[in-house]
Amino acid sequence: EADELIQIAHREMADSTSGSVMIIEDEAIIAMDIESIVAEMGHRVTGIARTRDEAVKLGKADVPDLILADIQLADNSSGIDAVNDLLNELGMRPVIFITAFPERLLTGDKPEPAFLISKPYSVDQVVSAVSQAMFFSSTETLNA
Repeated sequence: EADELIQIAHREMADSTSGSVMIIEDEAIIAMDIESIVAEMGHRVTGIARTRDEAVKLGKADVPDLILADIQLADNSSGIDAVNDLLNELGMRPVIFITAFPERLLTGDKPEPAFLISKPYSVDQVVSAVSQAMFFSSTETLNA
C-alpha cells in the first residue's frame, strides 16, 4: 500500500508542472538515461552539454527551467562552474547535481543545490527530485 501511495504522489507532482530541462553530463550513457527519465516524465530536454562552455552556450540558446548537472565534465571543466555561469547569466532556477563526488559540492559555497543525487542513482531518485524541484520552482518557494 505504501508503494502505491508513493506512485500516486509521484504522478501528482509530475502532473502538476512540466517544463524544460538542461542536462550537463559528459558520460553519454548516463546522459541518455537521464534524458529518457526526464522525457518520460513529460518534460522537454533542451539538450545535453558535455563541457562548461557547451553548457553556457546551450543555456543561452534555450533557457531551461531546471538544470541537471554532473560535477566532473569531459574537458576537466567543472559542472559547478558551469552552473554558476548559467545562474549568473539566466537568473536563479533549480539545480539538481547528479554526481559521484558529492563531497566536492557540499562546501557551503554557492550554488548549494536544490537537490543532490549520488551516482549510482535510481530512476525513482531522479523522478522524485525533478518533480519536487519543478513543483517548488513553479510555486516560487525557492525564491522566497
